Amino acid sequence: MEVYCTRSSCPRPQNQFADLDDSATLKTIQQKYCITCGMPLILVGRYLPLHLLGKGGFGAAFLARDRYTPGMRRCVVKQFQPASYLTPTQLQIAQQLFEREATVLEELGSQNDQIPDLYAFFEVTVPSLQPGGQDKFFYLVQEYIDGKNLEEELAEKGKFSPNEVLEVLQAILPVLQFVHEHGSIHRDIKPSNIMRHRNGRLYLLDFGAVKQVTTAATQTKGSTGIYSQGYAPPEQMSGGDIYPSTDLYALAVTAVVLLTGKKTIELFDVYNNRWNWRAHADIAPAIADILDRMLSIAPNQRFHSAQEVLTAITTATEASPPVTPPPTTATVPYSHQPPAFSLWEVLAGAGLSGFAGGLIAIALYSLVQSPVVTLGVAGVILGMLIFAQTRRWLDTKDVLIFIGIILALVLFVPALQSELTIPTILFFALITGAAAIALTALFRLIYKLLAAIF
Repeated sequence: MEVYCTRSSCPRPQNQFADLDDSATLKTIQQKYCITCGMPLILVGRYLPLHLLGKGGFGAAFLARDRYTPGMRRCVVKQFQPASYLTPTQLQIAQQLFEREATVLEELGSQNDQIPDLYAFFEVTVPSLQPGGQDKFFYLVQEYIDGKNLEEELAEKGKFSPNEVLEVLQAILPVLQFVHEHGSIHRDIKPSNIMRHRNGRLYLLDFGAVKQVTTAATQTKGSTGIYSQGYAPPEQMSGGDIYPSTDLYALAVTAVVLLTGKKTIELFDVYNNRWNWRAHADIAPAIADILDRMLSIAPNQRFHSAQEVLTAITTATEASPPVTPPPTTATVPYSHQPPAFSLWEVLAGAGLSGFAGGLIAIALYSLVQSPVVTLGVAGVILGMLIFAQTRRWLDTKDVLIFIGIILALVLFVPALQSELTIPTILFFALITGAAAIALTALFRLIYKLLAAIF
């Protein structure tokens, strides 16, 4: 098993331990140490970081396993790793933000199904790499969301349709309403902080920049300047007061980026100090008006709450709703189309399906000796196989098992055995698989060209 060292300065953080491949050893061993820097690897004796997920301004995130759960539950371990150039004041603010993220996750995650749960928050003190010194590391452990964020989806499939963007708004606005009602403002809404689970549910992530509301007027003083360029409104970038409408502005920017497939710098007219996105998107004027109001430069000209936006969207789409209404956070099951496939998933699925189709055709022809019947039945079976993959009822492992079964039938069942040799059978199946990949790639290319034109 590979265990990842979480010391940021470790030159070789990957560690291989063959004995941890044994589940009994994995659950009972007391500790393992980094071979390079000596850092304890099993955090608080419980969490095993497996690999780095990513780094941000003040920390790093690791995919980990919790060995105190029966199924070695996957989780995300986030470590506070401030940059070395920060001033003492900035460092203190950054640490407060990290601790606040843990507090917010504990308060909100347990009450809302679209916010990750907090599992643990702790610090670890270890000997420094410098003689005589000590290093202190802060960690939080949260629920792992198995899926892709909207930034990744946008990069893979291109711009979202108006219905898909409406679905995002209708799924995330109730979460923001919940967050605001519980006295917090997220302050960092953007596509990479909205994650779609494999089951379709959308989650709001990264509460590291969250700000507590301090007055009954739902406004806060003194923004710390933590935001994402292009998504933050003027009041946040200037370090002034922020409001619930600050999050609504960032959500609207997220929506127009998804709608247009363009970067924020391409959509904001600096000369006229306004967003110029409508020419790049085909969306109902009523919905466009809602987004423009959310994008108002002055906070008091925007909607004042996420619920107001939801009500406006419902009114605008009431005559002919383009999307299914969003679920509540606790009682209504969430539905969504299967997550988008990556290019490699599409091509691999096509190749495996074509390979299986070749084997099926050989078996059927040996049985019925009719090219027409063979092609017809094989085509139906192949179509069902492809449909099952598009719905994610079957994954790559399932298709490989199916191929193994068909191959065994062709080789060992007398009624299905062909006069062809085994190498010839495999060669024929490989040819059909390659043809399926080529046709899929050609179809995808033609589709993207037509989409770009029209």
